[in-house]
Amino acid sequence: MTTLLECKHVSKKYGHGTKALSEVSFAVQEGEFVSIIGPSGAGKSTLLRCINRMIDASSGEIIFDGANVLDLRKKELKKLRTRIGMIFQHYNLVNRLSVIENVLHGRLGYKSTLAGVLGLYTEEEKQQAYSILQILGLEDHIYKRCDQLSGGQKQRVGIARALVQNPKMLLCDEPIASLDPNASRVIMEHLKNISSTMGITVIINLHQVDVALKYSDRIIGVNKGRVVYDGTPDGVKTYELQSIYGPDFGKTTGEQGGQHAG
Repeated sequence: MTTLLECKHVSKKYGHGTKALSEVSFAVQEGEFVSIIGPSGAGKSTLLRCINRMIDASSGEIIFDGANVLDLRKKELKKLRTRIGMIFQHYNLVNRLSVIENVLHGRLGYKSTLAGVLGLYTEEEKQQAYSILQILGLEDHIYKRCDQLSGGQKQRVGIARALVQNPKMLLCDEPIASLDPNASRVIMEHLKNISSTMGITVIINLHQVDVALKYSDRIIGVNKGRVVYDGTPDGVKTYELQSIYGPDFGKTTGEQGGQHAG
C-alpha cells in the first residue's frame, strides 16, 4: 500500500502556551478508513484542521501525497485542498441555495475567482454532481433549497460537495454528532462505501466508540493532544479506552459512559 499522509511530530500551541497537539505522529495509507477518537478537547478537530492547514501547526511535518503541507504557499495550498475534501459537523451549506448549487461549490477550488462568482460550471461538472447525488440517494432533492432538508440529507449534500472535488482523502469532523442514530448509520455506510469502492482515504473524528469500532480499518486514540492508541479496532479493549478517555470510562453514566453506547 502507498502512504498518502504522514504526520511527524506535529504540535500545535495556542498563544498563551496551551498545547492542543503534542508530538503527534502517524501515517495513513491510500484507501484506509481511520477513526480518531477521544474526549472533548482532546485535539481531534485541531488535528484534522492542521492536515489541510485550516489551522497552522506550530511545529512538525505533515506530508500529503508527497508535499509538505506546512511549506506550501497560497496558490499551492489551494491546489492541494482540491485533493482533500472536508466534511463538517454543521454541514457548512448555503441554505438559500439548491442542493446542486451547494454541491457544485466543491468545484470552486479549480476555478478562477470570476468563474466562481459567476457560477460558471461545465456540463461535465453538472453531470458529475448529479451522478454523485444519485449514489447518495438525493436525486429527488436536487433542486430543493438546502434549508428544506433534514440533517442527514444536509450531511449527504456535504459529502457530495466534497466528492465533486475528486479528492484523494476526506477529512470528516464529527459528521454524525448532530444526527439521530438512523441518519448516522446512513452517513457512516456511505463513507465506508466511498472508501472501499472509490479507494478514497477517510479520516474521521468520532465521539461514538462503538461506531468507530464497527466501520474503521484503524483507530487512533487521542488524549490531551497526544496519541495514546494507534492500532486495529480489535485491539481496543477496556484498558485502551481508559487510557483514551480516563480511568472512569465505562463506569459512569453521562458523556464518558455514553461514549460506548453512543
